[in-house]
Amino acid sequence: MQAVQQQDFRALVEHHPRAIMLSTTEPRIAYVNRSFQAVTGYCQEEVLGEPPSVLSSGLHSQDFYRGMWESIHTNGRWEGLIWNRRKNGETYPQWLSIYPVIQGSRKFYAGVFMDVGDPAAGDERLASLAYYDPLTELPNRSLFQEFLRARVDRRQGTVGCFGVLFIDLDFFKSINDLHGHDCGDQVLRAASRCIRSALRRNDVLARLSGDEFAAIVEVENDLELENIGERLNRAFQDPVRVDGREYFLSASVGGAMFPDHGRTSADLLQNADRAMYTAKVAGRACFRLYSAVESEQGRREQRLSEALIAALKTAPEQFRVVYQPQFDLATGCIVGLEALFRWLHPEFGEISPADFVPIAEHRGHIHDLTEHLLRCVQSDLDSVSGEQLPQGLRLAINISARQITDTRLDQVLGPFFDRLAALGWRPELEITETHLMSLSSRCLQRLRRFGEQGVGVAIDDFGTGYSSLAYLHTLPVQVLKIDRQFTRQLGTDARDARIVSAILGIAEALGLEVVAEGIESEEQLEKLRQLRCHRGQGYLLGKPLGWGQVVDVLIDGHQFRYDYMAS
Repeated sequence: MQAVQQQDFRALVEHHPRAIMLSTTEPRIAYVNRSFQAVTGYCQEEVLGEPPSVLSSGLHSQDFYRGMWESIHTNGRWEGLIWNRRKNGETYPQWLSIYPVIQGSRKFYAGVFMDVGDPAAGDERLASLAYYDPLTELPNRSLFQEFLRARVDRRQGTVGCFGVLFIDLDFFKSINDLHGHDCGDQVLRAASRCIRSALRRNDVLARLSGDEFAAIVEVENDLELENIGERLNRAFQDPVRVDGREYFLSASVGGAMFPDHGRTSADLLQNADRAMYTAKVAGRACFRLYSAVESEQGRREQRLSEALIAALKTAPEQFRVVYQPQFDLATGCIVGLEALFRWLHPEFGEISPADFVPIAEHRGHIHDLTEHLLRCVQSDLDSVSGEQLPQGLRLAINISARQITDTRLDQVLGPFFDRLAALGWRPELEITETHLMSLSSRCLQRLRRFGEQGVGVAIDDFGTGYSSLAYLHTLPVQVLKIDRQFTRQLGTDARDARIVSAILGIAEALGLEVVAEGIESEEQLEKLRQLRCHRGQGYLLGKPLGWGQVVDVLIDGHQFRYDYMAS
């Protein structure tokens, strides 16, 4: 009867739907059932007598296994998600239970498991959600960090390297905002498949959160990692298709190498993240390898960005406007002012607009900055009556090309234009040349309407971009501002004199006025007058002034000339 019972018990175990393995304490595999072969690909003859580590994927750290055995000894069992490797080399997740079994005088350990990816593994799949992202079915941040720690542990003290990639989808938030989260979820699933297609079979891919992914890749050098990063970028060249619709995405990818860019899992992931941010700053849709120098620049920019937002919202008094006079170079009289923003931060000190304006553009805060600038200018203008000030002056402000078609711009420019009209002044909008060269037809039409309203449009930093004469001829602009780098060398470099002369020739042919920036010496001034440049500004002629000083100059008529202001 006992033999029958043992035979029945063996048959029950042999045909059990879960894979079952018994190992000795040595440890060696002593028994596996049929489901074991179905899950792992190994038949009984191939694994009997082998250590259980024959199934190991190598993705888990020594701490992971140490915790597993502590739980078995303390609690009598261990249960959880573990990644193992099939006979064909494929890594896969299994839900594993381990507990000791005593048979006579012998002790065994029984392992009962099932492939979490198997549709029949309902309870196991639910239990594994603590380690998995249910949307993409990829490992989550917690499991990825475990894999990364294990990879670092295995490589400590050995020769060899591997790479970590941090992948962030560009502009994904706009898809969620425009089409809803259900659509966004489908796009995320499709995007995860795009990323997977660019990686190799045994590379580990995880979804960390939101639209952020990370991967562990086996590479021998930086160039291999860069090639994979560029392959990821190319994976998004075609649109992502969901329910018959196309969605255009791109990815900013950062990479870090072990051990050059970090010897701990935390450092590697953090530095890959920093490299990804550098890719964002570089224009998105590209790959960047971690660089300590670029990372420090990125961290400073991040701190400045956070400080900028805080200052605009809670400490606007940190900003002030100064006004640099512009002069008619033929007569020496003031003909206009340029409003310039200054930012004095309690921690960073005086911050140049060359630093904080690009940050505001990249981070989407340029409208808030422009709105505050115009609010300050408006307050200054309202502090005096029209009778006190001379008429006919121009007041220039800088705006971003990103704002031209922003409907919010009209709301803040309208009162500004009205106030200048009441003073008898003319507004002038300065836009950097490099931005003007890629304007849409809608933007160009908006600039034409500005001109029809009597608003001057100036190309700032002219000569630093890539204007073609044909394109320049179609732009609705009235003024060219020669960049200070050409003014600086006048009188010492004949080539710069020829460049300035050529710009003046182009302007004359197109009927445009020219303003020279950065005049700092008598020699530069004299050369510009010889070349018949129309207007000029710079420290030689007049430094930027607070509004009270400007009013004093404008009220006292004899101070209109630059020979007085420079004395």
